[in-house]
Amino acid sequence: MKFSIIATLLTSAAAFAPSKVAQTSTALNSDLLDVKTKVPCFGATPFGGEPVFIGENYWDKFTTEYGSEATGTFIRAAELKHGRSAMLGVLGFAFHKLGLTLNNISPHEYLSVRENVKFADLAAMSPLEAVHNIPADGVAQIFMAIAAVEIYELTHKDGKLAFDESVAPGLQPGGLTGDLGWNPLNIRVTDRRRLSELQNGRAAMFAISAWVAAEAIPGSFPLPLPW
Repeated sequence: MKFSIIATLLTSAAAFAPSKVAQTSTALNSDLLDVKTKVPCFGATPFGGEPVFIGENYWDKFTTEYGSEATGTFIRAAELKHGRSAMLGVLGFAFHKLGLTLNNISPHEYLSVRENVKFADLAAMSPLEAVHNIPADGVAQIFMAIAAVEIYELTHKDGKLAFDESVAPGLQPGGLTGDLGWNPLNIRVTDRRRLSELQNGRAAMFAISAWVAAEAIPGSFPLPLPW
């Protein structure tokens, strides 16, 4: 099981990461990597030669016929958030399966003394069972942390609280972008890195969905193939 988790992490990330594309004879030009304007909604996987962008026509419909450029910005922000959540979920699920749990790391024995929940108790469970046994106080803390991030994005613009705005920046067209401006390492954010984040987020959404399905319904994954 541990080997399969490691193999899935490596292969799924490698399948979606664009790092090898640059070695082909036809280099990706900046127009095709312009995430802000042309990355499609349903995937961007090269199939050899010139990159083939799946779903590009649908993306154009979302941003022109069905909505506007602001609609595309909102959809992209939603995809980014779901991808980031899935990447965190994949790490947490994998760490649990590999035995890298808080009972081996934390100096504290209890997750909740009042509810008598120990980290070792959760480590002995499956990932889904452990989530179900998190005390209500813990779930509330998770919810409040997520709410704090969402409220920050709704009320801040360019890293500053928008006191003079009559409508919260996040409620304005194109206001939600998924960019919180938090970059403590001062990493240069390029279009290629934005594309890598999108693609690895998509891979993580597939991975965590498959792992949760396999854990909740034994035998449901992988699907039986005729060959």
